[in-house]
Amino acid sequence: MKCAGRSIFSGERIEIEFSRTIDYIDPVLDPSADDGTWIAPGFIDLQMNGFAGADYNSPDTSLEAIASSLRAVFSTGVTRVLPTVITGDPDRMLAALRNLARAHDTLEEGAAIEGFHLEGPCISPEDGPRGAHPARWVRPPNLDEFRGWQEATQGRVRLVTLAPEWPDAPRFIEALTGQGVVVSIGHTEATPGQIHDAVRAGATLSTHLGNAAPAFLSWRHNSLCEQLAEDRLAASFIVDHLHLSEAFLRVALRAKGVERSLLITDAVAPAMCTPGPYRLGEVAVELLADDRVVVRGGTRLAGSCLRMNQAIANVIRRGGVTLREAVTMATLNPARVGRVRGRLRGLQPGERADLVRFRVENGGIRILETFVEGRRYPGPGSFTC
Repeated sequence: MKCAGRSIFSGERIEIEFSRTIDYIDPVLDPSADDGTWIAPGFIDLQMNGFAGADYNSPDTSLEAIASSLRAVFSTGVTRVLPTVITGDPDRMLAALRNLARAHDTLEEGAAIEGFHLEGPCISPEDGPRGAHPARWVRPPNLDEFRGWQEATQGRVRLVTLAPEWPDAPRFIEALTGQGVVVSIGHTEATPGQIHDAVRAGATLSTHLGNAAPAFLSWRHNSLCEQLAEDRLAASFIVDHLHLSEAFLRVALRAKGVERSLLITDAVAPAMCTPGPYRLGEVAVELLADDRVVVRGGTRLAGSCLRMNQAIANVIRRGGVTLREAVTMATLNPARVGRVRGRLRGLQPGERADLVRFRVENGGIRILETFVEGRRYPGPGSFTC
């Protein structure tokens, strides 16, 4: 199979020949063939709780609903995803993971499931940094519970977000990173010393930095500034018009640099759906007309309805980065930080044939087609939920 476009990295027009992996990349010398189409590695989302009506936190979500949601995900240019399970009842978290593992093993679309992200349950129990996670299920790190997650997923838990203020957090982090699992700091009000201990133990990422933080932070010593200043931590950002102010986003990007910045959606089931009531595990949420997803009956944000192609356009406009830099934050950077096999070198022979073709139109990113390990999926269609 072949496809062509301007390389997002070199700006040159190229033609890519591929099967499940990229075989050849050749230059296209005819300038008249340039129709404004860009080609890039498929986008990677390390944090997605659901999409297009499917709640990944519910063990009752059907495989058909998961398949449909992944096809909707592909229409946004994403080709690799870590379905994310948040803090909840231990048995239901395990059941949700088993359900997602079945989706990986049995669905054609399951090839895009790179692994799983556990966001919790060992997060801060305090209001503010806990975010929308249910307080009654917050609990300390437990290696036996982690082993249960790995058994349920055949060892596919790839990322764990935790708060490093738990007394046993450094030992837990060392155990996970020793098995190749990425550990991220998030939903925390840790002291500078606790953050430094977590980094020394092997933590390499900050989850949705700037969100799920205490309402009031000391101006001298606070968890947010410590993470921004720590060069050994990359950071993921939810770049919509709700989660971060433009000023904070620009400051954070300057502190981390493009090379240590990742785009995530933190999408939940209402993403790509109409306003109304939905679920995030046991949490009742609502998608409002202004695109906010909130805990039902309140104002607390509970994930997002962001799409990755929107996040790329937003970070260009609100963060002051280039198109190439924005796409790097959705491709090479999450591949490196998330240890995504076959995706570390970009558009190179031998890499997985995860590709996206798109145009920049009216300040947005319009997806034309997406390839997942060489299998073609069309751009946005009609998805109802």
